[in-house]
Amino acid sequence: MSGDQILQLFAYLLPAVVTGVVAFYFFRLHTRNEDGRRRYLLHKDSQKETLPIRLQAYERMALFLERIALNSLVVRVSPTGKKKSDYENLLIKQIETEFEHNLSQQIYMSDSCWNIIKTAKNTTIQIIRSAGMSETDSPDKLREDILNQTMEKESPSNAALAFVKKEVSDLWA
Repeated sequence: MSGDQILQLFAYLLPAVVTGVVAFYFFRLHTRNEDGRRRYLLHKDSQKETLPIRLQAYERMALFLERIALNSLVVRVSPTGKKKSDYENLLIKQIETEFEHNLSQQIYMSDSCWNIIKTAKNTTIQIIRSAGMSETDSPDKLREDILNQTMEKESPSNAALAFVKKEVSDLWA
């Protein structure tokens, strides 16, 4: 093969190679674009189904936090006996029952939100237990001690509820 023939071969091959590379590039670009479009449509369809469920989970947890707020809990749950320890245990049982009833909602919210809700529950129980350690001897005095403690500082439920509201507002951001 002479130099002229090699040059002619390259002259024929070069446009074919350039066309092949350009076609490959555009095909790859088109494939990526279609994948992105499919993912977007799939995400959009799943949002239509999951967003109402997620919002319902946040609503249930907001209701849970409102129900375990000490000022509403103490008013809603009346002492059944004369022992302070029985009333303390009744309050804690109410909180635990409410929590167990809403346990499945954790799959619809972020880990940080769920951890804050658990912390609010545990802190509320801790406040009840610390009020139970006081020198009071009647359930009514225990109620009063618990209410006094909630007046002094922000309720753990309120702090957790503020975080839940912020997380819900972030769903639209």
